[in-house]
Amino acid sequence: MVTIRALLDETVPGYVHDKGLRWGAKASVYREEIMGALARGLTPVLVELEDDLGLGAPCLIVVDHHGPKAGGDKPTSLHQVFDLLDLPSQRWSRWYDLVAANDRGYVPAMIEIGATREDIIHVRAADRAAQGITPEDELVGEKAVSQAETMAGGKLTIVRLPHNRTAVVTDRLDPSLGGPGFQNLLVYSPEEINFYGDGKTIATLIRQFPSGWYGGALPERGFWGRMGTGHEVEAFLIQYLSGEAVSTGSVKRGVRMR
Repeated sequence: MVTIRALLDETVPGYVHDKGLRWGAKASVYREEIMGALARGLTPVLVELEDDLGLGAPCLIVVDHHGPKAGGDKPTSLHQVFDLLDLPSQRWSRWYDLVAANDRGYVPAMIEIGATREDIIHVRAADRAAQGITPEDELVGEKAVSQAETMAGGKLTIVRLPHNRTAVVTDRLDPSLGGPGFQNLLVYSPEEINFYGDGKTIATLIRQFPSGWYGGALPERGFWGRMGTGHEVEAFLIQYLSGEAVSTGSVKRGVRMR
């Protein structure tokens, strides 16, 4: 989002409204700005904002790379904004490549485009800074990782984090950044739970537990999360990853953009 904002400020200064919202931001927060743009005959573009105003196309354009728009073969939000601006290809930079790869598929996606260890460290540090992660958050994350548990025969790593800045956990565990790695990761945070792992497991979680958010380089790998304590999610994952039969029942698909 920081990179997108910088690109917009360079190309369409004066047309950007940014209230610095967190995950789960909704278009209604910008109701006045959106209605004002429509009144002037403009088409508002929502960048990773849930359209809770119900306007839809063709009144506005929604740019996102989460939920149904997620996937390793789908354009990231940065790509979508770049294309909407109709910029020449020479404006696309190596930094944009790295940022887009990080957004689409985290460290593995950066490695796939030839990122060096220094590139990865730089991008991940910039990512954490953009999220507002503090040195205190980092120290808490380090302690939480040191107390990680493994379940399901080592197939599931569980970390309990007293804040919701999960990047301090994923970055410390990633082998490319010196961590021990993991097959699948479940992170508890206050009021929410997040899972990182293979796409098949994420697809199963989407069916089993509606009203969550998801994204990443699906269908190969990605992330999933939901609000709540998550104890039933942990129990389900242990059973599922242990290869035990599970009853998923019938659920309605739901998405919260993240």
